[in-house]
Amino acid sequence: MAHIVYRFIKWMVMQAYPEIEVVGTENLQDEASIIVGNHTQMNGPIAAELYCPGKHYTWCAGQMMHLKDVPAYAFQDFWSQKPRWTHPFYKLLSYAIAPLSVCIFNNAHTIGVYHDARIMGTFKNTVKRLQEGSHVVIFPEHNAPHNHIIYDFQDKFIDVAKLYYKRTGKELAFVPLYIAPKLKKMVLGKPIRFCGSNPMDTERRRICNYLMEEITQMAVSLPEHTVIPYRNIPKKLYPSNKIKEETHANTNR
Repeated sequence: MAHIVYRFIKWMVMQAYPEIEVVGTENLQDEASIIVGNHTQMNGPIAAELYCPGKHYTWCAGQMMHLKDVPAYAFQDFWSQKPRWTHPFYKLLSYAIAPLSVCIFNNAHTIGVYHDARIMGTFKNTVKRLQEGSHVVIFPEHNAPHNHIIYDFQDKFIDVAKLYYKRTGKELAFVPLYIAPKLKKMVLGKPIRFCGSNPMDTERRRICNYLMEEITQMAVSLPEHTVIPYRNIPKKLYPSNKIKEETHANTNR
């Protein structure tokens, strides 16, 4: 029954959500890869589920898959930065969406992510999907601004490549993805490949820095548009992809 409900919800979302043009599919590897993008609030997971090319699975917060965990996580992650006077409403809403969240995230092509001992299960499940030939989509931003386009990336997702390398002997490719909902476009950039002979600290830093810079440059190179940020901040604070270009250049000198 839950699967039928999910299929109906997905159909409804497809009717309401604008069709996204996918650019740069030539940058996807013939083999499985990890696609790393800007979260752009709920637009990232929706665009990935509906329009990402090929067979793929998306990392999602494990809390959104368990009924008792949804309310606290949803409020903190989605609405805690809303004006304080609205908090009672959003706390009620976080409970109301819990059954739908469990239905959606347990039936979509997702891999639950946890930040405790269960993370090894996340990694093993991810490697299994990669070995099956699927791409895995990850949105690793967290609440620390990097520039006007993206927030800093949590870097432990790079460790999947180490486990994949041990299992297969193959050096996994990471493909940058920029999603611009206002342009109805998602852009895949040139990949970077994991180097199995380098220390993990080096690889985490090297790959994350490359991905953040590529996503930023892809965003800046597009026509002027409003960037939908990771955090659910007031819309009047949403930046333009062009407005801080000079500031961004200065911070990288």
